[in-house]
Amino acid sequence: MKLIQNVLLSLILVTFLTSCSRVQKIETVKTEVKRAPLNLDRPEPIVMDELNWIIINSENAEEVFAKLKEKGTDPVLFGLTDDEYEDLSMNFAQIRNYIIQQGFVIDKYKEYYESEKVK
Repeated sequence: MKLIQNVLLSLILVTFLTSCSRVQKIETVKTEVKRAPLNLDRPEPIVMDELNWIIINSENAEEVFAKLKEKGTDPVLFGLTDDEYEDLSMNFAQIRNYIIQQGFVIDKYKEYYESEKVK
């Protein structure tokens, strides 16, 4: 029994060892591929509709509502405190900065893909 186990173990080891010697080497070839231009145009600037801000406070609320009724305008209020208006301004500034940064990233990608030098 012990002899059969040794013979089987030897056959398995020989099989594994000889199978590794038949592995063919893979030949790798490097070929430079020319970068394709991105063909990205800068987006057109957006044209926003003009807004008419009406500032309503406790002193002029009745007067403002009377003028809106005269014009036949249905008054709808979106209220902000002075601190929240400042927060809104800061949010728009952050959005503007983010858009500028993304434009810079796009310019760098375009510069990389369309430059003549390989980096």
